[in-house]
Amino acid sequence: MRYLPLTPADRAAMLAKIGVPSVDDLFRDVPAAARRRGLVDLPPHAGEQEVERHLGALAARNLPCSAVPSFLGAGAYRHHIPAAVDHLIQRSEFLTSYTPYQPEISQGTLQCLFEFQTQVALITGMEVANASMYDGATGCAEAVLMAARITRRKKALLSGGLHPHYRDVTATAISFIEETANSAPPDPTGAEDLLPLIDSETSCVVVQYPSLFGQIRDLRPLASACHAKGALLVVVVTEVLALGALESPGAMGADIVVAEGQSIGVPLSFGGPYVGLFATKEKYMRQMPGRLCGQTVDQDGRRGYVLTLSAREQHIRREKATSNICTNSGLCALAFCIHMTLLGEAGLTGLARLNHAKAVRAAERLAALPGVSLLNQGFFNEFTLALPQAAGPLVDRLAAKGVLAGVPAARLYPQDKSLEKLLLVAVTETNSDADVDALVAALKGVL
Repeated sequence: MRYLPLTPADRAAMLAKIGVPSVDDLFRDVPAAARRRGLVDLPPHAGEQEVERHLGALAARNLPCSAVPSFLGAGAYRHHIPAAVDHLIQRSEFLTSYTPYQPEISQGTLQCLFEFQTQVALITGMEVANASMYDGATGCAEAVLMAARITRRKKALLSGGLHPHYRDVTATAISFIEETANSAPPDPTGAEDLLPLIDSETSCVVVQYPSLFGQIRDLRPLASACHAKGALLVVVVTEVLALGALESPGAMGADIVVAEGQSIGVPLSFGGPYVGLFATKEKYMRQMPGRLCGQTVDQDGRRGYVLTLSAREQHIRREKATSNICTNSGLCALAFCIHMTLLGEAGLTGLARLNHAKAVRAAERLAALPGVSLLNQGFFNEFTLALPQAAGPLVDRLAAKGVLAGVPAARLYPQDKSLEKLLLVAVTETNSDADVDALVAALKGVL
């Protein structure tokens, strides 16, 4: 067959070389429940116009955030992206460029990544940053693996305010090195005390800032407790715009900072691709995953850019590599860099203040509704409401009225009945006063 050039003999020879009897054995690490049995149930082939019409009808059944008042968050946030960002990243010099394997000939790409690293280091308050990761969740897993290499310990402690998707990705990644991750229960009030749980076997403590439920805490006591026990403090930021208003994790003693950079320059896009930010202290630089771009001069004294660190498995390190990250979300990192450059320091802090002010006004109005209460003492642009009834069905009813009210906590923790009345609400600069009016009116109506 044209699309299957390998013969049965070819496949048999490869399987024999690997040491497994069949192709199915190559997938034995995939749980049986996750494997499809049999062919996919698809309709017969059709012409191009018919397929386009059918797919268009399916797409029209979605309710996109841009079409209605939307207050969705919980790790992915709708922000305005200047038109210049898309225009610049679609230039052929950037759009067609991939990971440069002869990097020094790609000076433009390297300079963009160098500027990106500088921006990430500045907003996180850390000394060095890498040239991006896949996304925040895999970056979190890499941070836990890095902490295990540095401390030579294999027990991580995860805060109850950490996004459960980040927790699950981390648990999957560390399971292959026999490391364990102890997760504290969900913490909607921000009252958890992790200090007694840190011991001499703890490699790191992972805490989200602000937390999944929007809670903000001073990380200094936690950092001090970690360092006293020889552990590292890993801080995860899912809403990176918050760093335009809040004190940086580095200023509070963080050893590794991981963030999801989607809020700056990257659209929601139904969940990806996104871009992971990763920064640390200089003394831990050689244990940092991914790549690091540096600035130097050539033989004529002219400024140039190089790959200073590239300890990836498909380069020279092989099995000694710090990571098997095989790309660096370069185009998304470029979008982040362009948007951040357009904002500048004043623009970033101004945008952060605007987000906070809009969220405060919305929270005050929503908390004034009968039976609704606000769980947060402080927050950035996302907060948690306690409702008088289950949040999931209520959100569905509001969606039918053309309002995306937020993310029910029970959707992230389906087994925890104590969270079923909690609703996570995110308010950004894209939400107008009319949007908030619509949410308040709709919520009041269904209650």
